[in-house]
Amino acid sequence: MSVESVITENLDIWTSAIKTKSASGRGSSNKLELYGIKKLRELILQLAVRGKLVQQDSNDEPAEKLIEKIEIIKQKLIKDKVFKKIKAKQPASEENYPHKLPRSWKFMPLTEAYYPISPGGKKLKKTEMSEEGLYPVVDQGQEFISGYTNDESVLIKIPNDVIVFGDHTRNIKLINFDFVAGADGTKILCPILIEPDFFYLSLCSFDLESRGYGRHFKILNENLLALPPLAEQSRIVTKVNEMMALCDQLESKTESSIEAHKTLVETLLATLTNAKDAEELNESWQRISEHFDTLFTTEDSIDQLKQTILQLAVMGKLVKQDPNDEPASALLERIAQEKEKLIKNKKIKKQKALLPISEDEKPFELPVGWEWSRIGNASLRTDYGLSDKSSENIDGVPVLAMGQIQEGKVILDVQKVVPSDVESLPELYLESRDLLYNRTNSAELVGKTGIYEGADSAYTYASYLIRIRTLKDNFLPEFLNLNMQTPIFRKTQIVPHLKQQCGQANVNGTIMKSMLVAIAPEAEMKRVNYKLNQLLSLCDELKLKLQAAKSTQAFLADSISLSLVN
Repeated sequence: MSVESVITENLDIWTSAIKTKSASGRGSSNKLELYGIKKLRELILQLAVRGKLVQQDSNDEPAEKLIEKIEIIKQKLIKDKVFKKIKAKQPASEENYPHKLPRSWKFMPLTEAYYPISPGGKKLKKTEMSEEGLYPVVDQGQEFISGYTNDESVLIKIPNDVIVFGDHTRNIKLINFDFVAGADGTKILCPILIEPDFFYLSLCSFDLESRGYGRHFKILNENLLALPPLAEQSRIVTKVNEMMALCDQLESKTESSIEAHKTLVETLLATLTNAKDAEELNESWQRISEHFDTLFTTEDSIDQLKQTILQLAVMGKLVKQDPNDEPASALLERIAQEKEKLIKNKKIKKQKALLPISEDEKPFELPVGWEWSRIGNASLRTDYGLSDKSSENIDGVPVLAMGQIQEGKVILDVQKVVPSDVESLPELYLESRDLLYNRTNSAELVGKTGIYEGADSAYTYASYLIRIRTLKDNFLPEFLNLNMQTPIFRKTQIVPHLKQQCGQANVNGTIMKSMLVAIAPEAEMKRVNYKLNQLLSLCDELKLKLQAAKSTQAFLADSISLSLVN
């Protein structure tokens, strides 16, 4: 079976091997890495430079003869002072070759295959570039063209196609036009008697170790170039272009499929939250459950399902209401009474009364027995964190920061502490089931909230967090936290109040206390909490199975790639 057949007959593996990025932008496509297609591109390059992508032709002049011609041209260029002679590297012995080659191919030191073009004093700084101009500027950055200039005195007129290599960035560009070199790290390589496109593919196939913003040109030049006959180079370039076009098609089709799937899931899940009554909700759920195996096949779709479950919970649509339950108004009255006791005992200060809730403010209609409340009225107290300087490697009290609030929970992996005798303590010690609200962060993270489940008086928290404490003889802390995890809470209570300054966003404690939360009867909160834990556990199990399947798909892509290369 030919290499090409193996590639094309396993297209399902290349397209189904998808990984979730560890740190990513927003939006479903940006969060995913099409790992299989990425491996396919790498495989095509490796096969190309090992002589396994196209058949060899015995009529081709062998690479050994081409190397002899390259050396003659190179000596002439040195004699003509086009570039200075570089000390020749000791030829690598056959046992040190990185892999086997076809008979007509030959390894040669990379430095023998090109000559450098020095821009001299013609390099242009970023600040000297314009958005428009007569002459394009090419540097080591990610963008193919970095800018423009009208200064012809710095223009480099290339004899033929050249390669620009980023000494700091490892970016590689094939350039077929006269250009101006960007300042710092822009290396220009002009291949000698080698098809420039093939030379470019060869450089792209090298696995260059990253040194951050250090120098990489020396590492590049330590490689050996696998040189095929000149005629075969052209055939390889044609075949690589053909195969890469296939990868482009697969990538576009896969991304479109992912986006269409995301839209379908969003639309169907919206029918649950938009249902007018229990009958309509049940009908919508039946439609979804019939296609569950095909709908929830990505981590993003499972996350959407979880968000919908959270939203249904705070809308009173997750469990049945019981007319015998004591209404939520009784719980809010009890909170108000408890707060009066704290004020009387001088545990907290009397706060300015919050405005009544108008009908226009309410995000959606609640079931009978439920109540809308402002966070300030649903809690006993809200307090900013301590501003004392925290340090590492000292004894004291761990200080929770915004990074510890993740997916509605407070993670207790703290690095910094404050001395236990600071003035802010013991007042700012946390108690189990306190909530922490992040008032300052980047715009997409400000407002995130988590529930603290550690021991009493063991941890404190930083100043850009706000503690919310309420009654704890029921599931109110969990229900408040649930409210603050929902998409509609963020949309209606956080986003309208975002204020950005110096790259950071802020929604302060005064605004937070006025935010609206849905309060269920105490007995229903308990039923909701139980049902919610059941459903979210199922989602987590589903995600674990999906991750295991993804690992298998990625392993298959790696295995096929490795077997073909070797």
